[in-house]
Amino acid sequence: MSSLPDRADVVVIGAGIVGNSVTHHLADLGWRNIVLLDKGPLPDPGGSTGHASNFIFPVDHSKEITALTQDSMRQYEKFGTLTTCGGVEVAREPARVAEFDRRMASAAAWGIHSELVTPDQVAELVPFIDKSIVLAGFWTPSVAVVDPLQTGALMREQATALGALTVSPHTEVLGIDTRRGRVAKVRTDRGDIETETVVIACGVWSPRIARMAGASIPLTPAVHQMIDVGPIPEFAATRTEIAYPIVRDMDTLMYERQSGADLEVGSYAHRPILHEPDEIPSIAAAQLSPTQLPFTADDFDPQMQDALDLFPELLTTEGAGIRHAINGLLSLTPDGSPLLGETSEVRGLWSAAAVWIKEGPGVGRMMAQWITEGSAEIDLHAADISRFYPNQRTRHHVRARAAEGFNKTYGIVHPREQWESNRQQRLSPFHVREKELGAQFFEVGGWERPQWYESNRPLLEEFADQVEDRPHEWDARWWSPIINAEHLAMRERVAMIDLTAFAQFEVFGPGALDYVQRMTVAQLDRPVGRLIYTAVLGEGGGFRSDLTVVRLAEDRFRIVTGGADGARDRKWFTDHLPEDGTVGFADLTSAVCTIGVWGPRARDLLAAATEDDVSDEGFRFGTGRWITVDGVPVLALRLSYVGDLGWELHAPFEQGLRLWDALWRAGQPFGVVPAGIGVYGTTGRLEKGYRLMGAELESEYGPVEADLALPKVKSADFIGKEAYLRARDQKRVAVMCTLVVDDHTDPSGMRRYPQGGEPILTRDGERIVDREGRPSYVTSAGSGPSLGAYLLMAYLPSEHAVEGNRLAVQYMGHRYPVTVARVGRTPLFDPDDERMKA
Repeated sequence: MSSLPDRADVVVIGAGIVGNSVTHHLADLGWRNIVLLDKGPLPDPGGSTGHASNFIFPVDHSKEITALTQDSMRQYEKFGTLTTCGGVEVAREPARVAEFDRRMASAAAWGIHSELVTPDQVAELVPFIDKSIVLAGFWTPSVAVVDPLQTGALMREQATALGALTVSPHTEVLGIDTRRGRVAKVRTDRGDIETETVVIACGVWSPRIARMAGASIPLTPAVHQMIDVGPIPEFAATRTEIAYPIVRDMDTLMYERQSGADLEVGSYAHRPILHEPDEIPSIAAAQLSPTQLPFTADDFDPQMQDALDLFPELLTTEGAGIRHAINGLLSLTPDGSPLLGETSEVRGLWSAAAVWIKEGPGVGRMMAQWITEGSAEIDLHAADISRFYPNQRTRHHVRARAAEGFNKTYGIVHPREQWESNRQQRLSPFHVREKELGAQFFEVGGWERPQWYESNRPLLEEFADQVEDRPHEWDARWWSPIINAEHLAMRERVAMIDLTAFAQFEVFGPGALDYVQRMTVAQLDRPVGRLIYTAVLGEGGGFRSDLTVVRLAEDRFRIVTGGADGARDRKWFTDHLPEDGTVGFADLTSAVCTIGVWGPRARDLLAAATEDDVSDEGFRFGTGRWITVDGVPVLALRLSYVGDLGWELHAPFEQGLRLWDALWRAGQPFGVVPAGIGVYGTTGRLEKGYRLMGAELESEYGPVEADLALPKVKSADFIGKEAYLRARDQKRVAVMCTLVVDDHTDPSGMRRYPQGGEPILTRDGERIVDREGRPSYVTSAGSGPSLGAYLLMAYLPSEHAVEGNRLAVQYMGHRYPVTVARVGRTPLFDPDDERMKA
């Protein structure tokens, strides 16, 4: 056992596959004073790495998770710890067969070879399966089994050989000290280590370790039941760990795989069994290991019957029995994604938690890049731990969502599917009126936002010739044609949209201008009252955010950003505040409510509600100022995300209901309708070609490719400027385009509507990939009711980004013809922006 140094450049806590990967890649990037701690022994310290089933199915609907998985597979292969065996997912229900069509599209999008196979073909691949209960299979030849313990050992060896690593097993972390909000020291039972960087990579124990520093890692340990049945002569005869493909019995939420002479059966179908990090037994007290808890047979009995149905001969083999059974612990998060990045509460305290074996090495490499360079080559937007607002980091929320999400592990999850647990967390002051109007609420950041209003159902008759239904249930799930009708009513009259979920910050002080200039791409040294849309870049020049800034005074700026991105943006902005105290920062999100009023009659409505001048001459587009509506002070911003004349109206939260009622009364003569986020975030946005953070805008692309580069580059320095300048000087590799679906008809005659994430192909069905290896896929999809078209957005390589070019989109097992309608940012609807600047 190595003696601990008094100081380290970085301390990594946890010697499972993730911790070992982080240390290995930090060493590769030049770090030389790394300490790796674990309370347990090596090579198996007792965490989830030691008992996981260790197989990898590479196909996922998430581009981010797939990229991390593929990166991990390449690393496992490099270390010689990957065994390719193939894997087949089987369907017992028709809905799962349709899901396999969807998975084929994802496989095509991310470049993974998979095939749909018949029951007979499944039986050829896995001869001991009962094909009579199988409807179809999803076969992926590259499915593999890995050895994460051996991989971890090799990673430690390489880092040690570089003179970069001190490894200390059997070492308990007792505390993490902070100084002025930053990590300062790790205290252990073998001595203290001064350090400014700590990576918590200890899986189910991560929340406990984070609390020592006053931070939170929002996950909960949960049980995943596993048994081994054997000996099975057919398996024993292979004299190898695995000779047959792995089976995922998707509709029963189970998997089965050969494990030497045994059949391993794992289940995600039992009741959610959650534990507390502080209650996990010690190594000394554990029967097997701390994360291998006693098996609760009653929970597994129904799944055992399902396994018997699929493998009747194997599981009734004479002499075979249950030789190993555990309630194995894994980590569950509120949204099912990993928890990566620097914690929101403590600088220098990084989380690498809730990571599966299949993603471990990839996560380690990306974390090392992020810690070292400030960004990672794979966009980690959806895994960033700072994505959660404080209300989402509570124990109550974490456990509620984890319990709901557990049985969705192998579930069929719709891309618009809403959570049911722990709702009604954050309500706008308009909520009572919205309920009266039949609002159908979707959630973002805990906020309840109307997606559409049932009170607008009569609009379907008014716009019957322009509104199409979606005949297939999947396409219409979590959607309503009322959205399109609300859109058309807005375009014809005027609509009110609740935007209270916006995150809003103010920065102020003598250093405020220099600060916002450094944080943003656009020129913010504009007159008081001007508002500016701007990109926010990471160090590598990719998108970190996009938002609106209004200059309220010489030394005060209001920042308005999306509700889904507010928590991450808050951390980014506060992390970069100058230490000299010249800039103050205030989070106004819970103090402000917002209503968007848009449409050709928006000025009439607002003029009827205020005595202030809202004429075009008195209130120019792209400006903001204070007005009064029925006694309510309102910061009115004249801009539009839906492409029509109107304003965002920001008011004190406690006066929000009064504001809503005043606007609603004023709008009655002009035919005002309430409209939901389905209009704001999809139909209106797509008709104007506006980009969305997390969809079109991500760290793997920058403003040049998104066609958001500005005519001039400001002289002031800003984060990402060097990379931005390089991109401007180089030939554009890809560009964001808007495409139109030419024919929605599938072979059965039904009209189908892509939902997003599908691959864009040539008309011959060839995959489209740019010269940097990035595939073309649908970033956003939705109706353009005013255009009478269904719109898709996608990055296309320059050779394909030609208006009129005919391509295809693969959706649910079929290819549909599409045409490139617009290259770049010029909108299809009102291309000269005459309506919103009227």
